[in-house]
Amino acid sequence: MSYTVALTGGIGSGKSTVANAFARHGVEIIDADVIARQVVEPGQPALKEIATRFGSAILHTDGTLNRAALRQTIFSSPADKAWLNQLLHPLIHAETRRQLKAARSPWCLWVVPLLVENQLEKQADRVLVVDVDPAVQIERTMARDRISREQAEKIIAAQATRAARLAVADDIIENSGHPSEVLPLVAKLNQRYLALAKATKQD
Repeated sequence: MSYTVALTGGIGSGKSTVANAFARHGVEIIDADVIARQVVEPGQPALKEIATRFGSAILHTDGTLNRAALRQTIFSSPADKAWLNQLLHPLIHAETRRQLKAARSPWCLWVVPLLVENQLEKQADRVLVVDVDPAVQIERTMARDRISREQAEKIIAAQATRAARLAVADDIIENSGHPSEVLPLVAKLNQRYLALAKATKQD
């Protein structure tokens, strides 16, 4: 299994920008959000179980999961949310482990938005946090998701705090500026992680 760096950050912090920059250096990216979508694709057993519990209204006409409807359903029901987590988390975890084992780059980047919330930081060799000024975070979230300031603030409040993320960080990329500003930081960190991966292999 490759040396694993977990990348996390709050909504609107620019995790995708940073991950894409690492990908340009040949680093394999394992994205928890992508895996979460894969396990509920049409034909997957999890989607069938979700439709059985919540009814066909939870599906689009093409048979894919209606994420907005599901979000709305579990938002108002802690019991339904717990049921969904118990169904999906083991599947996501198993697929994540499979992809991590299959990774062939000297080190790989595991993108985990809910790293702190799900206490997964110990499952990586190192934690990289994308940090951003809260005001910038709100503006970006409003612009990207076309939501009100109040909605953006609610989403941010429901996530781990900035302090909680920084507390588990081994490395931090400050990403409040232009996306191009992270490129030299990413290049420098890539070299550091290559060296750490090599040293770990020699041990």
